[in-house]
Amino acid sequence: MEKAVVVRPTFPKGRRIIAVSDIHGNLPFFQALMDQVGLTPGDILVLVGDMLEKGRDSLPLLRHLMELSRTHTLYPICGNCDDLVLNFFETDRMDQRFFSSYLPRHPESAIRQMAREGGFEQLEDLPRLRAGLRAAFPEEWAWLKALPTVLETEHLVFVHGGVPSLEGMEELERWRCMKNDDFLGQGHAFDKWVIVGHWPVTLYDPHIPSAAPIFTQDRKIISIDGGCVLKLDGQLNALILPSEDSEDFSWTAWDGLPSAVALDPQKANAFPINIRWGRAELELLEEGDELSLCRHLESGRELYILTEYLRRDGEKLWCEDSTDYRLPVQPGDRLRVVRKIRNGALCKKEGVTGWYFGRLAST
Repeated sequence: MEKAVVVRPTFPKGRRIIAVSDIHGNLPFFQALMDQVGLTPGDILVLVGDMLEKGRDSLPLLRHLMELSRTHTLYPICGNCDDLVLNFFETDRMDQRFFSSYLPRHPESAIRQMAREGGFEQLEDLPRLRAGLRAAFPEEWAWLKALPTVLETEHLVFVHGGVPSLEGMEELERWRCMKNDDFLGQGHAFDKWVIVGHWPVTLYDPHIPSAAPIFTQDRKIISIDGGCVLKLDGQLNALILPSEDSEDFSWTAWDGLPSAVALDPQKANAFPINIRWGRAELELLEEGDELSLCRHLESGRELYILTEYLRRDGEKLWCEDSTDYRLPVQPGDRLRVVRKIRNGALCKKEGVTGWYFGRLAST
């Protein structure tokens, strides 16, 4: 069992702290978010894991972060997806039971990107590929190998997946600190703030889909994974603290969506549903060009779902994250537009996704 690596730096008082998790190889989102927060060399930037994989720019992002660490105060933490890339460099123990099937299906993987750049992309001989990557990318390998599992300061703990306790963290299994699903549902509470990523926050609410960070004041946990890359309406969140000893938390996000101004009021509907990953199996009742009437098998609810969001795995029908929630809107509200249909639009307001059936004015 590999044990967690815990680092305990001292953050000087008065320096702003910015925490970002689950970039997943989306370099444009990360750059736009850093511009939005006005990142400076005086800030402390904590990356709470899963910087790599799933997005198309994992290798460029990795190099961008390596360069950023030379000019800024940067504390990157290992997530399960970062560990996946490191694992391929380190050992062959997962070749047959994982990488032999994973790599052919994921051309966007940082491993495949390195292989293409190095001119030795061949997947039938993984030991040979590993040797080539080790020789061609020693700096990237070393940077990943140096990533800690947990970062703890006087008032804060940063860890990708979560920890059961702040006592004896060095004895915890490293992998379980990174791959820790549904952390908020485990009932843990702490005496200092624990900031986590890994589990997209929209998975927690069965009624209203929100990608905004979740603050559990009574348990001192903040979950900040906005579903960047993983969700079609996902966003990259930045948690901002004016100083290490402050609880004056704020946040901002980047989702790359166009904005519009609402011209008409709209009230929220009662009893909405948030159909989430892993719980999204459907029965198709009536297919349409824009919207299809479906029955959600888990809840029995009938609702209209964007036809382009429907997916099939053999006989199984499911959908990307979907909802029938209607956003509460006042004229003048600025909305982010996810998808437009003839009589309305799927929009976001302050990180919350829902339908708006009023008029929109482009900005």
